[in-house]
Amino acid sequence: MDNYKLVMPEHLNHFGYLFGGNMLQWIDEIAWIAVNLEFPGMRFVTIAMDNVVFRESVREGAILKFVTERTKLGRTSVQYGVKVFDVAAKGESSTREVFHISVTLVRLDENGHKTPILP
Repeated sequence: MDNYKLVMPEHLNHFGYLFGGNMLQWIDEIAWIAVNLEFPGMRFVTIAMDNVVFRESVREGAILKFVTERTKLGRTSVQYGVKVFDVAAKGESSTREVFHISVTLVRLDENGHKTPILP
């Protein structure tokens, strides 16, 4: 699943770079959308984001492409890999990967307890 986000001035820190927290928020939302499209009607929450390392900077005006793929399906949890690319004005033919992470979500019942995803 692909999603896009435009980096605006309100997303930047005082040095003019994207706040890492904004990137993590967008990834959390995108992973939640992915799991809810794949398993409609079920309740999921994020329980982990693995290996948060910001190696590339992102500036105002960047167009970020988020590519989400399921990487693991457990009994009560599901994991998605999210890669983030800067496609900017160069177009998608010359993308630059700026971030990647693994997000794990767990299914909860109406009482907030883990429950199996598949019967």
